[in-house]
Amino acid sequence: MDKPMMMCARWAVAGMMLAAVGTMQAQGMPAPKDLVQKMLENERTALVKRGMYEYVSLERSERTGGHLWTEHVVETPMGRIRFLMQEDGKPLSPEREAQERGRLADILAHESEFEAKEHAQKSDEESARQMMSMLPKAFLMENMHAEGPYWHIDLRPDPNYSPENMTERVAHGMSGYLLIDQKQLRLRHLEGHLPQDLNIGFGILATVHAGSHFVTERSSVGDEWRTTHVVSVLNGRVIFFKTLSKNQDMVRQQFHKLEKPLTLKEAVALAETAPR
Repeated sequence: MDKPMMMCARWAVAGMMLAAVGTMQAQGMPAPKDLVQKMLENERTALVKRGMYEYVSLERSERTGGHLWTEHVVETPMGRIRFLMQEDGKPLSPEREAQERGRLADILAHESEFEAKEHAQKSDEESARQMMSMLPKAFLMENMHAEGPYWHIDLRPDPNYSPENMTERVAHGMSGYLLIDQKQLRLRHLEGHLPQDLNIGFGILATVHAGSHFVTERSSVGDEWRTTHVVSVLNGRVIFFKTLSKNQDMVRQQFHKLEKPLTLKEAVALAETAPR
């Protein structure tokens, strides 16, 4: 194809894209960035009114030593109380269960240490919120269309954005998509994949390998939206050749909203009982 024909083809494609955007606006469909901004506003508003829950968590991660842990989790203002019920689908031995109850007793004996440790660790939901806050400024939003009851929006890095820290560098290197509930304008699904190795400081400070990815799924639970599935795979190395590896696959289910915030003592007593 000669140069004039290539230019005509490019203008034709650009015209088709503009026409598609015009059609969306004419049909009352919001622009992707406006939709994401509204979703973020709803998420921030909901966070203020967020309640406390108990639920069952099924997790395989570095924390669980690669085993599948089934835990009864109870949320408190000071952090999450977890009671291990099964490992790899099997009930705990009497000795292991006694150790687990002893661990919870130790939490009650050192409540301030537990609270400090919980607050120092970023939860998966906080990481998802950090990623969401980057969306309007760090990503280009394309191919918006209805997908069942959701809006589907593709994401790719905006080359004009300069990440502020290493966490943002990794997130900004990913491409993916999100789903937004059309009625409530709440986040249903967010995922990103790293298509190629990401070198930070020419690979001296860190290298995150291609194939690293994350998935966050959220569902309507009663009158709230909660994270129900998290997948995080991050492989590479950091300065001084320390291996970087974060592999987690967690499912949350059997949510039950608590009538009021519990003390740690109340949460431990509830966690040690069978889930409702």
